[in-house]
Amino acid sequence: MNDVRTLSTKELQQGLDRDSGLHVLNVQTDQFFAGELIPGSRRVPLDAIKPDALGLAKDAQIVTYCAGPACSQSAEAAVKLAELGYTNVRTYPDGLQGWKAAGNKIVSPQPVTAA
Repeated sequence: MNDVRTLSTKELQQGLDRDSGLHVLNVQTDQFFAGELIPGSRRVPLDAIKPDALGLAKDAQIVTYCAGPACSQSAEAAVKLAELGYTNVRTYPDGLQGWKAAGNKIVSPQPVTAA
């Protein structure tokens, strides 16, 4: 298994504040997704991560997260992405729980509407 690099709440906040090109992914599967996202992130469920599903360069800065420290989906997604050839993947192990505990806002995804 690949070593999964992590980042802290502060590092994630700084990356998002600087608009440093981070691609932050909520990887919770439908069973666990509660409609909450870290602002600036998008939802890509763990079971939807497949070759070229993200439409990102293999060296893109990607951060995965899920519900919190007790959730393993973030680490599983990071390993899966590394196995698919992504070279700059980290996980945010504190997840939504840690983000909210630090006093940060969360958002709900916008519903997809038919054109």
